[in-house]
Amino acid sequence: MGQYEIHVFVCTGGETCPTQGDTEKYVKILRAGVSQAGKHREIRINKSGCFSQCGNGPMMVVYPENVWYCSVQESDLQEILESHILGGKPVARLVYRPGVPGPNQIVEREKA
Repeated sequence: MGQYEIHVFVCTGGETCPTQGDTEKYVKILRAGVSQAGKHREIRINKSGCFSQCGNGPMMVVYPENVWYCSVQESDLQEILESHILGGKPVARLVYRPGVPGPNQIVEREKA
């Protein structure tokens, strides 16, 4: 395992995530929650560039589980923090499902 048990990336770049929510503020809120829980040595919250899933944001990804979240609103952050980041249980209603179209996403076409 790497230096951190959990690594969270919040998209703060790209064409749409920063316009769909205050993602810079999201990072600050999550970092404060991790620090308040005394987990700043085990959990890392990072800003990230574009995930190439524009139109589905704001987006976040949590490793090592490789759980992607879409359409995250500020009101969802406490639930993601408590349930998943600190508690290990992903928030199912916000999990990104492959196949949700976005301008940069490759969508598999049905075979003829």
